[in-house]
Amino acid sequence: MINKDIDDCLLPNTNRIDRYLAFIERAGNKIPDPAILFFWALIITWCLSAILSNISFDLINPRTGEAVIVTNLLTGKALAYFLANMVTTFTGFAPLGLVLVSMLGVGVAEASGFITTALKKILSIMPSRLLTPMLLLVAILSSIAGDAGYLLIIPLGGVLFHAAGRHPLAGIAAAFAGVSGGFSANFFPSSIDPLLAGFTQTAARLLAPDYIVNPLANIIFTSVSPLLLVAIGWYVTEKIIEPRLSQTPIGHQDEKPDLGTISELESKAFRYACWALMAGIALLIAAVIPDSSALRSAAGEITGSSAPLMRSIVPLTFILFIIPGYVYGKITGKFKSSNDIVGAMSDTMATMSLYIVMSFFCSLFLAAFIHSNIGTMLALYGAEFLKALNLPSQFTVVSVIILTSGVNLVIGTSSAKWALLAPVLVPMLMAVGISPELTQAAYRVGDSVSNIISPMLVFFPLVVRYCQRYHKSAGIGTLVSLMMPFSLAMLIGWALFLLTFWALGIPLGIQAPYSYTM
Repeated sequence: MINKDIDDCLLPNTNRIDRYLAFIERAGNKIPDPAILFFWALIITWCLSAILSNISFDLINPRTGEAVIVTNLLTGKALAYFLANMVTTFTGFAPLGLVLVSMLGVGVAEASGFITTALKKILSIMPSRLLTPMLLLVAILSSIAGDAGYLLIIPLGGVLFHAAGRHPLAGIAAAFAGVSGGFSANFFPSSIDPLLAGFTQTAARLLAPDYIVNPLANIIFTSVSPLLLVAIGWYVTEKIIEPRLSQTPIGHQDEKPDLGTISELESKAFRYACWALMAGIALLIAAVIPDSSALRSAAGEITGSSAPLMRSIVPLTFILFIIPGYVYGKITGKFKSSNDIVGAMSDTMATMSLYIVMSFFCSLFLAAFIHSNIGTMLALYGAEFLKALNLPSQFTVVSVIILTSGVNLVIGTSSAKWALLAPVLVPMLMAVGISPELTQAAYRVGDSVSNIISPMLVFFPLVVRYCQRYHKSAGIGTLVSLMMPFSLAMLIGWALFLLTFWALGIPLGIQAPYSYTM
C-alpha cells in the first residue's frame, strides 16, 4: 500500500529521492491543519500524562536534583489551572507578539511600495546566479539579531525568488535552512554562546570542580561553519529543491512582483526613504555608543542576552520599517493620510489570521507538554541509551549530534535541551577523553540541523503560513519534504566538518587555561 502511494505521487522520470520526498509531502499533507494537529497533540499529551504519571522512572533531573515525575494533567486541579491560565498562555506565547509587532511595520513598508522598489534595486545589481548563496549567508548571519530572521528573511526569500522568476517556495526553504538550520553558525559571537557555555561549565564541574568553559569556546568552529553551510544549502536548493518544485504551481493570488523600470518619482521616494532609514540607524548607533547607554546591559554589554538593545530587536525592526515606508508612501502619494497607514497595518493583520489561530493551539500544547515533563523524560532516556552504547570516540560524537537532533523534535528550546543533556553528556564524554568544548559543539550541530523539520519549533507554523501565500494547499508535509534534504545534508556535512576539526587538532575556539584528564 505504501509503495502504491509513493508511485502515485510521482512523475515518470523522478528518481528515488524524489519518490520518497513526494511521499513525505503527500503523507504529511494528509495530516490535519496545523491548528487541529496541535489540538490533538494537546489531547494526546493529556492522556499520556495520566498514564505515565502512575509509573516510576529511574531518572534524576540534573537541573533540580529530583526524581523525574510525569505530571498528570487530567486531574481536577490541573484542568482548573489550564482553564484559568488559557488566556495568559496564549497572549504570553512569545512568537505571537514578535510576529505581529514586526508585521505591522513590514505591512506599512510593503503597502507603500518601498519593499518592491528595494527588490528591484537589489535584483538589478545582483547576478541571478548569486541570489541563492547571498540569501543563505544573510539568513545564517541573522541569528545575531535573535528571531528577526524568522520574521523578515524567510518571507523575503520567497519574495526575492519570485521576483527573480524562480519558485518562491525554494526561496522560503533556502532562507529557512539558513535562519534555523544554520542557527549555531555565525561569523560573530551571539547571546547563545555564553548561555550554552554556562551550562557546559556547570556540567564539567561535576568531574572537575575548577573547570572553566570560555563563552567563545566554539567561536572558530562556528565562524567558519557559515561558508560550509552556504555551499551545502546552495547545492541542495538548486540541484534538489528547485527541480522538484518545477511542477508545483504558484498561487494566482500572489502575482509575480513587477520588475519593470523604476519611475523618477519612485527613485526620488526611495532615495529619501533610505536617507530617513540611515538617519534612524545613525541615531540608534549614537544612543548605543556611550558606556552609560540605557540600551546596554548592567555590565556594559551590547550583545549580551540581558542587554535592552538585544531585547528590543523586534520593536526596532517595527520602527525601522515604518520610517522608510512612511516617507516613501508620502512622497509617491500612496499614503495621503494617517488612515492609509492604519489601513496598511489592518490589511497585514488580516493575512496573519490563520497564524493567530495556529498560535492559540500551539501555545496550549507546548505549555502542557512542558508541564507534563514528558519531554524531560524522553531526553534523559535518550542520553542514558547513548551512555549504554559505549561507542568509540568518533561514533560517540556523531551519536551526540543524532541524539540532540532527535531530542530537538520533542523539546524546542535550545537552552532547555542543553540544561537537561549537559549534566549527563558532558561528564560522560569527559570520562572517555572528549572535551566539554567538543561535546558542546556537537550539541550545537545537532540542535540546529533538525530545527527545520521539527513541528516543535515555535516558528514552524509561521513558515507553513509563508508557504501558503504561494501554494494554498501547502501544509506540514510540504514544508517537511522541502526541508528534509537540507536537514540531512547539513547533518552529514556539518558532522564531518566537526570531526575534521577534531582529527586535525584545529582549536574549536578560545579555551580557558585548564585541561582535564582522567
